Amino acid sequence: MIPAVRRAFTATALLVLGPALAAGDANRGARIFQACAACHSVEPGRQMTGPSLAGVWGRKAGTEPDFHRYSEPLKRSGIVWSQDTLDKWLANPEGEVPGNLMQFRGLQDSQARADLIAFLHAASAGMAPAARQAPALPDLKKAPAAALIAAIRHCGDTYFVTNGRNETRPFWEFNLRFKTDSTASGPEPSKPVMVSQGMQGDRAQIVFSSPREISAFIKEGC
Repeated sequence: MIPAVRRAFTATALLVLGPALAAGDANRGARIFQACAACHSVEPGRQMTGPSLAGVWGRKAGTEPDFHRYSEPLKRSGIVWSQDTLDKWLANPEGEVPGNLMQFRGLQDSQARADLIAFLHAASAGMAPAARQAPALPDLKKAPAAALIAAIRHCGDTYFVTNGRNETRPFWEFNLRFKTDSTASGPEPSKPVMVSQGMQGDRAQIVFSSPREISAFIKEGC
């Protein structure tokens, strides 16, 4: 093939292939979304560290009604999520909205962004291919007696935790975390639940149904 013809053929091929390469593939996007699933779901109403992305297409940034942890810069941005705005956001969230709270440096591969956006578009329409989601939190209303907490006593730098079997275990106060879960899978009111935090069994977290229960539940005494 003579050089002039070769150059013309190459230019034509790039024109034909360019749009195809830029087009997103929702199935590939479902695999890419696995890296996002630790913080986001595509299930309606399932809020995590970040908001649910169900119905994100065409939604104004910072307006998912059941999510309360948006940054002020994002709420003021006026962004409406579309192919173009999602592409810019995913490429460089901090550059697009300085001061936002999403801890993500950006996805530099333009094809990967296009695939992920195609997946989010399909998810918004209720037609997303299957994607691995983060496992749901355990249903703490079904916790066994050994995990139910009957009493907590604080003495010096130690919490003495008594469970539903009347077994008491001491924890260094720095190793015991108190949390709340007000969702449908959270504990019953006034029935906190201990959830293991791994390590050598010397750390744990106790989950209450609301913040006001915590101080009322813990008694001082040595």
